[in-house]
Amino acid sequence: MLPTENRLRRRQDFATAVKRGRRAGRPLLVVHLHREAEPDGGAGRNSDSHPHVAEGLPSARAGFVVSKAVGPAVVRNAVKRRLRHLVRERLSRLPAGSLIVVRALPAAATAPYPDLEHDLDAALRRLLRSEPTGSAPTGTGR
Repeated sequence: MLPTENRLRRRQDFATAVKRGRRAGRPLLVVHLHREAEPDGGAGRNSDSHPHVAEGLPSARAGFVVSKAVGPAVVRNAVKRRLRHLVRERLSRLPAGSLIVVRALPAAATAPYPDLEHDLDAALRRLLRSEPTGSAPTGTGR
């Protein structure tokens, strides 16, 4: 399980990561990453967006979206557990204050653990590369 300070819980935080962050799609999952240092992440919002962090730069936080398209509740929960475990091992690689949302696609239900790990690593590598020259967030044209 992820520690409390590393969990995304509020709808607003999920929305921020998905709408304002960068996106990397893979066959089994889609990863959205929003870095706190991006222009829309003002320092005055820290107390509102991170109520569990008193001072300083907050740690990276992760959330998971596994829809009913993935399968019945037992399968969805198993996929979430596997993704939580994978992300927990990789939180130290993420910039402090970043928000990450991992959305499982239906193929994740039957995928072996190494395949989920490979797709997550590939998506994170893509997202953690230096920022593109254009500062416009991805996903605004939906």
